[in-house]
Amino acid sequence: MHTTIIDPVIRARYQALKGGREFAFTRIETYRTALLVIDMQNGFVEEGALLEVPAARGIVENINALSVALRHAGGLSVFFRFTTTSADDWPVYFQDFQNSEFAQSEVQTFQHGSHGHALIPQLDIGPDDLVLDKSRFSAFTPGASDALETLKRRGIDTLFISGTLSDCCCGATARDAQQLGFKVIFIADANAALSDAEHNSTVNALAAWFADIRTTEQALTLIQGD
Repeated sequence: MHTTIIDPVIRARYQALKGGREFAFTRIETYRTALLVIDMQNGFVEEGALLEVPAARGIVENINALSVALRHAGGLSVFFRFTTTSADDWPVYFQDFQNSEFAQSEVQTFQHGSHGHALIPQLDIGPDDLVLDKSRFSAFTPGASDALETLKRRGIDTLFISGTLSDCCCGATARDAQQLGFKVIFIADANAALSDAEHNSTVNALAAWFADIRTTEQALTLIQGD
């Protein structure tokens, strides 16, 4: 699990913008709240996986605690799977940012039916929770998933963000969600990146403009209404 550090200068700036407050959101309506669990798949979490994020194995307990608590309080958990079909569907990523051999391996790893595409078995997924596929980093990229329509249809207005990678899919989803009108709470100790530096760069950017940064313990307190 990462050591999350918010730069004091950044903290002072966003607190001033909020009139001295640390958090934008101090209460939630649980029935209008969803936990988004981003890409906790074998292809990212399993030891030796193609895109292994070792720190992701350390956040499973926190994700499960949030999911169980929110479920019991009438909220929703949504588990996302990064899903690929062909490198040709996203050439600027698969061709310009990767060599062809790695790109082909990634496409194969995250195709439907592959071991890498599956959610890790350690996740606590309830019968009423949702599993959605997404074809881009952000769950809210147009055409990438049904997330926006699904959440709006259910009256969701607040999102807890968890999963991996902090600086890629989780951060991208958080940024887009806020701009689409959701109240976003990024759970620092339920997100994982490849390094503390990459994790903290995202946390600091989100804290300044896009989201409240909370711990799992703080989020559980919000869910309980204390």
